Amino acid sequence: MPPACHTLSRKEMISFCQCLRRVKVPQGYSSNIKSLVQLKELKLVGLKSHDCHVLMQKLLAMAIRDIFPNKVRLAITRLFFFFNVICSKVLDPFKFDDLENEATIILCQLEMYFPPTFFDIMIHLIVHLVREIICCGPVYLRWMYPVERYMKILKGYTNCMC
Repeated sequence: MPPACHTLSRKEMISFCQCLRRVKVPQGYSSNIKSLVQLKELKLVGLKSHDCHVLMQKLLAMAIRDIFPNKVRLAITRLFFFFNVICSKVLDPFKFDDLENEATIILCQLEMYFPPTFFDIMIHLIVHLVREIICCGPVYLRWMYPVERYMKILKGYTNCMC
């Protein structure tokens, strides 16, 4: 059987890793993505939760643009745009129903191209994100990234006092 449409060849993996290796972001925006890419093993290592967030919203759409077939790339890119919309600071409450429908359509598209083992509980939770925004308010108000960064600063103070 031929490989699945989402399977990357070695050449495509090299292209993907090199694209992420060339990315430059402003200081404080995320970790230095270049340092997280290992070209020898063709993988990303040491990602923090905020790095994954930045990759999902901004960088992966750029990195996969020449790698995947159009149909697969479209489904994945729609997922990235969905995350971009729900994580924005300004949300239109009249578009929540459309966003819920969009989440369902994206998951259906992903089901066409990815194996059933891809769909665990975390993928299913995408359906509930819009309802969570309706109940709890915008996502950015509940992010833990600032708290985690401040805890790192406090932890640094305790290590220096020894």
